[in-house]
Amino acid sequence: MKLTYLKQNYTQLILIALTLTLVCSCGTGTSKQSANAEGFTNIEQELNSKFGKNAYYTDLSISYDATIGNMISVTVTEDPESLKMEQWINSQDSWEQTSEITLEVPQGSKAADFMFQLNDAISLSQLGALVANSCDQLKSEKNIENPTLSIAHVKFPKNGEFSKAEYAINLKPENGGTTFRFYYKLNGELIKMDY
Repeated sequence: MKLTYLKQNYTQLILIALTLTLVCSCGTGTSKQSANAEGFTNIEQELNSKFGKNAYYTDLSISYDATIGNMISVTVTEDPESLKMEQWINSQDSWEQTSEITLEVPQGSKAADFMFQLNDAISLSQLGALVANSCDQLKSEKNIENPTLSIAHVKFPKNGEFSKAEYAINLKPENGGTTFRFYYKLNGELIKMDY
């Protein structure tokens, strides 16, 4: 009977330890996400959780600082036709609203035509994959061992011309130096790389 009691306690301790490990490993916030498809997918899920899957954006960027990790900056609204948008920053896994903006759009236009949503056409998973590809390109072409993300963002034209939207990525060597800029079409095709 004493042996059965010890086995039950031991089993419970193992279950508690496994649960804590699982909770801790899943609890990494946006600041610690890797600059790749998986990490940016997790950031997109955080945005969907905070602002809703149907949110509209005019600006969305993810920047990285070695001391505080990823920072996310967005200009977002749930109701485009209200012409009211909010600017938010996520730093160290904490959201803070920084300002409110009132848009002006040409008469007879819909405000939503000047905004984008996160979906199949514009995807942070795609952006993260392009960051990883850009890092690989720098490693092979420029012999830069550990390129790090400076900023990645959706570059959406102010005139709302969706076909001109791009992903823009800035990378630099781990210890600083030259910034390398990559521009991609939404389908992942490289437009240009410069520095």
